[in-house]
Amino acid sequence: MSDVPSPPEPHLAPQDGESLLSAISREMVRAMKTFYGRGPTKAKSYLVDDLLFVVMRGGATHAEQTMLEGGEEDAVRAFRQRFENLMAERLVGTIEQLTDRRVLTYQSQVLFDPLLVVEIFVFDKPLSQEILSETSRVMLSEDESFAVGGDGPPAGSE
Repeated sequence: MSDVPSPPEPHLAPQDGESLLSAISREMVRAMKTFYGRGPTKAKSYLVDDLLFVVMRGGATHAEQTMLEGGEEDAVRAFRQRFENLMAERLVGTIEQLTDRRVLTYQSQVLFDPLLVVEIFVFDKPLSQEILSETSRVMLSEDESFAVGGDGPPAGSE
């Protein structure tokens, strides 16, 4: 593994029968587990026009939880931001591979109580109407298909 996480090899694609949004959520959690050491307990992705939002819940390390309990939210936020900056090439590459679109810009934000990480990607052009309508179906259903376990390392991690 190199010092800076690079885009996945081999090239990523949704698995047979898997929706694009589910594949995005799965790969974002896999990246967090692989490089952060602990991943979110749930993740859900949303496509709106030329925007992708990936919302991940949970996954604080024991050290982060101790810092948060000690009122050190700013220190945890600063560390997470530096980590996300280092992960940008990997995460953008993952999203570009899965969506077959170029990402113009990317931003990550961590929120506390409850712990949420929101990854925001802006594409060069919107995805197809069929793919965008997947978000509507997910939002209108009670489907938890995007929930994932995230506390341990991923099976077959890199």
